[in-house]
Amino acid sequence: MSPTDRAPGGLMREPDPTGRFGDFGGRYVPESLVAACMELEQEFRVAWADPAFHAEFEHILSSYGGRPTPVTECARLSEQLGVRVLLKREDLAHTGSHKLNNVIGQTLLTRRMGKGRVLAETGAGQHGVATATAAALFGLECLVFMGEVDVERQALNVFRMRLLGAEVRTVTSGSRTLKDAVNEALREWVACVETTHYCLGSVMGPHPYPWMVRELQRIVGDEARDQCRQILGGADPDYVVACVGGGSNAAGTFAGFVDTPARLVGVEAAGGAAIGHGVPGVVHGMKSFFLQDEAGQILEAHSISAGLDYPGIGPEHAQLAAAGRAEYPQVGDAEVLEAFQLLSRTEGIIPAFESAHALAWVVREARWAIPAGATVMITLSGRGDKDAAQAMEHLG
Repeated sequence: MSPTDRAPGGLMREPDPTGRFGDFGGRYVPESLVAACMELEQEFRVAWADPAFHAEFEHILSSYGGRPTPVTECARLSEQLGVRVLLKREDLAHTGSHKLNNVIGQTLLTRRMGKGRVLAETGAGQHGVATATAAALFGLECLVFMGEVDVERQALNVFRMRLLGAEVRTVTSGSRTLKDAVNEALREWVACVETTHYCLGSVMGPHPYPWMVRELQRIVGDEARDQCRQILGGADPDYVVACVGGGSNAAGTFAGFVDTPARLVGVEAAGGAAIGHGVPGVVHGMKSFFLQDEAGQILEAHSISAGLDYPGIGPEHAQLAAAGRAEYPQVGDAEVLEAFQLLSRTEGIIPAFESAHALAWVVREARWAIPAGATVMITLSGRGDKDAAQAMEHLG
């Protein structure tokens, strides 16, 4: 049974016919993009109901992408924190993050739609590297927009994208980060929509992207649920934790556990906490929570992590927060650096700064709020090689 065959209604199911998750989501795009969004929705519906599409998607992810990724039990870290920590190891997927799952699915759709070019936006560079990788695999042209600030702090990933044959176009407007890269990608898509697919990297943007990307990423949560039950004798973890910027790895993870008793925790960067400090608004084709001033102008987000340096959040996370099914606490940069070092030294695993946000919340809460002996599953969304130079600047 495919995920979309499940009963309608409830949380983390199909959005309503207008693409909304409760009060959030929708499709707020220029008239010139409406047809492209509708074509993509129709193509995804047909493909996602097609066993042959699933077979090819899953074959590529296993034979090329390294799935299933393992769940690692962290004995030394667990002993130190007093809680049982399990890591879902998306850092071990090809290209070093969960991003490849979504991109392989979207490039398969690109081929079905007869388009020969993909464009993307990226913050930390992980989605850009994944898109450039899939474009090389499928023989597609690839253009990636990246803010000037992120180009400087993620120089290694810029080199990797160019090595894979992609054009990386630096965005110098606004805050010169992910928000501005999304703006430029949307403008470019308007100009070349007939020949180009916009391979959006997270559970954000106009319908069908938030729904489609969550479905392409639910493989993370489905695998993790089954693997945890094998480790825990049939039980589910007490806590399921993931970092949240736009929220793709958290959405994929939560989709596997939303029907279990596990507490779902999406950890935001303190300087980019859209749920924590934002208000409802319409940006980048969707209604969700955004950091805004009293006049409705978007405020700049800040995070040590380029991947979480975004002033909004995917609309389905807004619904999960409104329904009380998931909670969205915040951590600061200093806590992230502490967690970054702790996992490296106790388990020999260097996490991406994004993933270190999720770990930082567990480290903090294990000291007083998480009951001793509780089981905590954290999705390690990416590896920290890309952040090594930046960490060296902070840690010496």
